[in-house]
Amino acid sequence: MSDTAAQQPVRLAHLDAHRYRDWVARGGATVIVPAGAFEQHGPHLPMGTDALLSTTIAEAVAGRTGAKVAEPFAYGYKSQQKSGGGDHLPGTISLDAAALIAQARCVLAGFLSQGVENLVVLNGHFENYQFLYEAADLALGDVRAAGGGGGAAPSVLLLSYWDFVSEETLAEVYPGGFPGWDIEHGGVLETSLMLHLRPELVDMERAVSHPAASLPRFDRLPVVAERTPETGCLSAPDGSDARKGELLFEQVTEDLATDLRRELGTS
Repeated sequence: MSDTAAQQPVRLAHLDAHRYRDWVARGGATVIVPAGAFEQHGPHLPMGTDALLSTTIAEAVAGRTGAKVAEPFAYGYKSQQKSGGGDHLPGTISLDAAALIAQARCVLAGFLSQGVENLVVLNGHFENYQFLYEAADLALGDVRAAGGGGGAAPSVLLLSYWDFVSEETLAEVYPGGFPGWDIEHGGVLETSLMLHLRPELVDMERAVSHPAASLPRFDRLPVVAERTPETGCLSAPDGSDARKGELLFEQVTEDLATDLRRELGTS
C-alpha cells in the first residue's frame, strides 16, 4: 500500500514521527492548532465544550485542505462574566495570561522551528484571543531570532470559528433574531453544534429556559456573582437542535476551508 497523505491520520498525535518528518519536508505543511477551555456550560453541556468544538471543526477543515491537526489547548484564559459566566463558577479551571501565552508560544515556536510553514490557531473560547495573538507574535520572533523555520517564511493565522458563521446561517438558526455573540454562552449555537457532533454528551432534559443575562457595560472585579444566571449560561438553549448544528458545522467548515485554501494555497 502506498504511503499517501490521504491514508495518513489527520491528527498529528496519531501519526508517527517519521511520517510527520517526511510530510513537513515536502513543503507547504499547514498545522491547525485548536484552542478551547475547561469551562462550565450550564447543566446540559460538558465542561470541555470549547475544545471539543474547535477540535472537531479543525479536523473537518483539515480533511478539506490537506492540513494536519495538533492536540488542542484544553485550558484557556479566565472566563469573564460578560462572555463566559465568570471564573467564579464551579467547573471552570483557567490559566492566567502569562501561563496561556507561555504554553502557546512554546508549542507554536516548536512547530515553526521544525519547518511547518503555516500554523492556523482555531480558537473556540472568546477570552483566549488576544493572548493567543501575543503568543503567535512572540513565537514568530523566536523562530526568526534562532534562524529556524526552513526555507519559506512561516506564518500564523488566528481565528475564532464563530466569525465564519454567515448572516444567512444566523437567520436560520435564530428565526426570532440573533441576540448577539456577547450572550452566546451555553446557548443555541454551542448546544446545537454539540447536538450534531457529540449528542451523547448533551442532556437536554437538564437544559433550563431563562431570560438572557442583563449585564452592565463594564467589567467589575470582583464579580457580582448574582449577575450571572444561576445556570451559568448567558442565554437559554431554547430552540437548539441537531439540524441547526449540522447547518452551522457544514457552513463554517466549508467557508473556513475556502479561506485557508485561498490564503495559504493548501490543496
